[in-house]
Amino acid sequence: MIFRPIVLQELNSVLAQVRPDPSTAVSADTVRARLADGEYRPGWIWVAEPTPGQAPLAVAIWWGSPADVHPSNLDALFARSDPIWAPSGSRRGTSSSARPVTDPRSAVAAALLTAAHQVFAADGLVPAPDYHLFLPSDWRDRPEVAASVAWRRRAAEAAGLRLAAERLRFERATDRPVPALSNRLSFAPEPDDEVFVDLFRRSLPRSLDVMSVREALLVGAATHARSEVAFHHWEMRGRRSWWRIARTATGQVVGFAIPSHNSVVPVVGYIGVLPEFRGRGFAAEILAESTRILTAQTRADVIRAETDLSNHPAVAALELVGYRDGTRRLVFSAT
Repeated sequence: MIFRPIVLQELNSVLAQVRPDPSTAVSADTVRARLADGEYRPGWIWVAEPTPGQAPLAVAIWWGSPADVHPSNLDALFARSDPIWAPSGSRRGTSSSARPVTDPRSAVAAALLTAAHQVFAADGLVPAPDYHLFLPSDWRDRPEVAASVAWRRRAAEAAGLRLAAERLRFERATDRPVPALSNRLSFAPEPDDEVFVDLFRRSLPRSLDVMSVREALLVGAATHARSEVAFHHWEMRGRRSWWRIARTATGQVVGFAIPSHNSVVPVVGYIGVLPEFRGRGFAAEILAESTRILTAQTRADVIRAETDLSNHPAVAALELVGYRDGTRRLVFSAT
């Protein structure tokens, strides 16, 4: 068995194995478009081949922003439903140490991920990138979706990625008026990124955002805050002028909003409320302001937002401002 990244000359044969199914919307057209804009790269698309020149048994595709040196997350994983394969080593220096699994799709996909992770680690990418699965909100009640998730989950776990979070993706139509919740807060732009770094750091204690807490524990709150602010400033497509500081009538800083835009649609980005002001409904008011900015400054039909399934205050704020739960994102992580 051979596990390796592709070369562009063989793209068409690889794309023949890329077929959307109930747990992934990534298609051949998606791959071509993201290769063109730098979000996918040949070195981030790996295949498992039984022998050189044969059709791949599995394909793994990682994503990153055009400015990234390394991929940020695994975006799609495909495997043939009928591969005849048994672990017997590999070639080109990428031997597999994945834990054995019985489903042949899971087995070959796990070995492929493990081989790629070894190469990524040798290149300085540690830990391995997270794996994101985008699903309908009722995915557990739909047997065909649950089945397509199950073999991918077994593969991810065998390759050392555990389920770390389940996130809700909300959407809100921009043609609906944004509710005026109160006049308790005023909002002002702030040109200094360091102000946002400090507020981001101060908002982390007792946060219910699983991913932020996890990252802060790994690298430290200050480093994580600086990284997130830099990401939204330099890698997302939203305008820096959209960012806002929220203050009370007496001038106390309550929190902040970083509305933004990804490669597809405007997104709420990040909203933070300082710990001493939580429990008073300020998150919904900051969210409403962020929504007003995105509605006024973009021409999109919808705005998206995400939060963790367990973050009940954020879910309540989103629903109050008129966002509706549409899809789920499972995050599998090595940390």
